[in-house]
Amino acid sequence: AGTAADDAHVQWAAIKSSGRAIEKVYRSYRGDVAYLVDLCRQSLIFWEVRDIVACLKGMLLDPEVRVVRVKNRFDPEHHASQTAGFRSVAVNVELRGRAADTEWRHVCEVQ
Repeated sequence: AGTAADDAHVQWAAIKSSGRAIEKVYRSYRGDVAYLVDLCRQSLIFWEVRDIVACLKGMLLDPEVRVVRVKNRFDPEHHASQTAGFRSVAVNVELRGRAADTEWRHVCEVQ
């Protein structure tokens, strides 16, 4: 048997539907689309908190990634009743790169 880190994996997610995106913009962001940063999202599954920490450190050290926001639903101040007991760490990251003569940036969510 391997370690918990060996069991970590990606749970691929589809791009958020336009209907759900519009609903979220109006329900959560008062119509301001600039706050919608989870159209593109993926989930990384870890079984140990230390592995989540190692992943976050890796994101922070990557020169092509800028951490924009961290939503820590493991925080004791988080009211789990609002998420039906669901716990996670959601990280909005801005990926940056260069292709040909064009610089690009894209914000996505890793949960």
